[in-house]
Amino acid sequence: MQATGSFRVICASLALLVTSAHAAFTATPESARAIAREAYLYGYPAVEMYKTLYAQAVEQGGPNYKAPINHIGNTANVFTPRDTAIITPNSDTPYSFVWMDLRAEPLVLTLPPVEKNRYYSVQLIDLYTQNFAYLGSRTTGTQGGTFMVAGPDWKGEKPANVDKLIRSESNLVYALYRTQLFDEQDLAQVKKIQAGYQVQGLSAFSGQPAPKPVPAVDWPRPQADMTATPALFRYLDFLLTFAPTHPSETALMQRFARIDVGPGLHFDERKLSVEQFKALQDGIADGQAEFTRFKKAQVDTRKVDSGALFGTREHLKNNYLYRYAGANMGIFGNSAEEASYIGYFVDSKGQPANAATHDYTLHFAKGALPPAKAFWSLTLYDGKSKLLVDNPLNRYLINSRMYDSLKKDADGGLTLYVQHRSPGQDKQSNWLPAPNGPFYGVLRIYMPGPELASGQWQLPLLTPTEKGGR
Repeated sequence: MQATGSFRVICASLALLVTSAHAAFTATPESARAIAREAYLYGYPAVEMYKTLYAQAVEQGGPNYKAPINHIGNTANVFTPRDTAIITPNSDTPYSFVWMDLRAEPLVLTLPPVEKNRYYSVQLIDLYTQNFAYLGSRTTGTQGGTFMVAGPDWKGEKPANVDKLIRSESNLVYALYRTQLFDEQDLAQVKKIQAGYQVQGLSAFSGQPAPKPVPAVDWPRPQADMTATPALFRYLDFLLTFAPTHPSETALMQRFARIDVGPGLHFDERKLSVEQFKALQDGIADGQAEFTRFKKAQVDTRKVDSGALFGTREHLKNNYLYRYAGANMGIFGNSAEEASYIGYFVDSKGQPANAATHDYTLHFAKGALPPAKAFWSLTLYDGKSKLLVDNPLNRYLINSRMYDSLKKDADGGLTLYVQHRSPGQDKQSNWLPAPNGPFYGVLRIYMPGPELASGQWQLPLLTPTEKGGR
């Protein structure tokens, strides 16, 4: 009897475990839809970020691979339409990349000194796409230095030979370096600067024994629909294991757990009932619709600018719609203090920018160029792919370094021509080629002056003209 009783207890326990594994989804369909909308807006940035991590640091041999985890990769040329890993890329500043796994120990970043008139920066981005710190021209100067980035589990103190200790709330961190490129002849100097960017584990930097290895990570391969279907929640569960729950999100994670989403859970959309799957997909559609309304009413009309969409957790105040909008329109965007991004999505009449139906001009009055302590740049993007626009001039932007080569108006102002076909030889120096269809532009102002925040500087509008060209 004793053996039989024990056997029954074991069987009951196993049955409970099996049932628990498939019973974590406890929400009703109505509740699941509401939770999925919230979890989708919350999780999209992290999962979209993971696409870039996988492409740049995991998929060796892939077209966008840069370097292994905890190693630096440099791109010595500017972005072109053939670069597809990052949407709305910046083509003014060749990038360097470090994907950090801080579970074992902190990483030490060494920056070389650069010329005082050259902008450079290291943007530190956590798992949630929050910009939690910056190094470089604005924050630490151009003299270089040594900086340590530690994850949430590390309890040590800053070594004496490290200039600054920076703590991250997640163990996955993206360090995105930008080094200003003056012109094509400047590429050799940019490569020299990039060669001076060093990344070491704290033990190697300090000459100490390496720490105990952490478990290897089985990085799941991205799938095509991962940010538009309930598959997103499976990737989110995986990513949340790299960060302890922030105290402000404890209740949020409790709600998410009702649809099997959260750190330590194992969401699997393939095991859902038809009704459960539909509830989650409907919730995702609700989140997408919420963003569409927000973009049209707030972003396109410039009532909300890019500065509101990127920054620290303290800046964003857990506004997940804002964080989603930033990741959707231009992931890894800078914080407002570092750079201001102004989007040209609509023209002066409030209509979506489309070079198949209109040519456009953008006029800066004399003395009214964008106020930048570092530099400014206007870059154009294809409205469908969100990538740079392929064109016969291989010109993707016009920036302040190009100002002397641009043709000025009779009154000293500057007019740019934004259209698909050339505006003619006499205006071609000021031509910013657009696709034969929808497009958008992003005006980036690096280290913006106070005139921008005060409203003293007025942004010129994209003005449609009668379609011409050659």
